[in-house]
Amino acid sequence: MKRFSDFAEQSNVMTGDKISIAEILDKEIKIIGYKISDSKFKKTESDKLLTLQFIINDIERILFTGSNILKDQCEKYKDEMPFVTIIKKVNKFYTFS
Repeated sequence: MKRFSDFAEQSNVMTGDKISIAEILDKEIKIIGYKISDSKFKKTESDKLLTLQFIINDIERILFTGSNILKDQCEKYKDEMPFVTIIKKVNKFYTFS
């Protein structure tokens, strides 16, 4: 008899309790993973959702955002993960610093 783990592809399930981006602004976090997927609230076909997995205060958390800058930064620096950063709000957008 085959085992499911013998043939199934590993899924990238993100664990951790959900937290809002406002709760972690200007606080140091350790980014440990991310996923970009289609948003179920899309306005256009290009709308994507970033699921960000991180550790804050030794607790694993996730957050969801449509921030294009954070999505771009995750894609650009994915080979550097995990890394420590702070999410800042600059005018009307979020960025790692």
